Amino acid sequence: MKLENTKLAVVGLGYVGLPLAVEFGKTMPVTGYDINERRVDELRAGHDHTLEVDDDELASAVGLTVTTDPAALNDTNVFIVTTPTPIDRHKQPDLSPVLSATRTIAEHLQPGDVVIYESTVYPGATEEECVPVLADISGLEFNRDFFVGYSPERINPGDKIHRVTTIVKVTSGSTPETADFVDSLYRSIVTAGTHRAPSIKVAEAAKVIENTQRDVNIALINELAILFNRLGIDTEDVLLAAGSKWNFLPFRPGLVGGHCIGVDPYYLTHKAQAVGYHPEIILAGRRLNDSMGAYVASQLVKRMTKERIQVQGARVLVLGLAFKENTPDLRNSRVVDILKELAEYDISVDVHDPWADQEEAHTEYAIGLLPHPEPNTYDAIIIAVAHRQFVEMGSAKIRSYGKTHRHVLYDLKYVLPVSEADLRL
Repeated sequence: MKLENTKLAVVGLGYVGLPLAVEFGKTMPVTGYDINERRVDELRAGHDHTLEVDDDELASAVGLTVTTDPAALNDTNVFIVTTPTPIDRHKQPDLSPVLSATRTIAEHLQPGDVVIYESTVYPGATEEECVPVLADISGLEFNRDFFVGYSPERINPGDKIHRVTTIVKVTSGSTPETADFVDSLYRSIVTAGTHRAPSIKVAEAAKVIENTQRDVNIALINELAILFNRLGIDTEDVLLAAGSKWNFLPFRPGLVGGHCIGVDPYYLTHKAQAVGYHPEIILAGRRLNDSMGAYVASQLVKRMTKERIQVQGARVLVLGLAFKENTPDLRNSRVVDILKELAEYDISVDVHDPWADQEEAHTEYAIGLLPHPEPNTYDAIIIAVAHRQFVEMGSAKIRSYGKTHRHVLYDLKYVLPVSEADLRL
């Protein structure tokens, strides 16, 4: 395969696929394929509801055509798979989206074609799970008739500085020639450059440990926050003091959700257990981070009790549902853990998030978002996400939603100065 002969298809037009398709679409013809008709319709209308690509940038991708018709893949010879790789309710890898995309591609695979995966998987998954599907359905032979590459996504939702083109791209291929092609393909759009991994497995492992490392570090800070709370020490004060040393890592405590950090470690631990190794630190970090929603709820209830606020039947306002600030991304939001725990105390909870989509919140979590909180209404308020709107509000506006005579303000995200919140993580 030569770069000048590339007829590219991006399969999956979500947070990862669309920015990639748009960048390639600025310089070459690209077929963007997705099974979600609503998603394709909105992109054809010139808008991206995820806000990863603005309307002007979408319009600039003159070579991009989006479709839900798999027949369009007949006219392509390089496929980039960007479908999600979530976990199931048992916290096991769910490869069904990526395997579904693989089956669709296999039905249109021709001799000489290249399939590149960006979806996060455990080391070995591309060649052990995806390649056999491609070969069985297409009837073609791997590394003779078709070839495979892996280049893990590094999208950071809501980040307008670290974009597809400005983040170094790891690349790999199933043969040296394929690795050369995959690397040259990405170098054509990624100004930050590429890092060519020696094998697909190395590239897969590199991706999954990026977020595992962050998860473990955040778990340590979360554990320290719990300890410092018992010692009567403000965690932020401690971290600022420790951060004066040049090599102290600037992690902060909090809820760990999203499509990567709260998910990827389970892919690695799944593979570890499959080869007979029980990972201690990774799973311990996951358990601790997954327990933080319940910890937050218990701390709030304790403080309400101390303030002589009736817990049963109380009303609580939660500011923010997205998994991180300044993005509508609700995937794997751990704010829902707080809501579930508070419901166990018969507490009524309203959620306000100016970034989140009403329909998505209802579909994914059965949560009805509150457009405008009423003043003088709530027994407690939790700042769960540091959206810029909440930062701009300041403590006076946020406290106006609380009952005038008495309420508790819990700042999970260090939005307010320490003296302006009743509780901090």
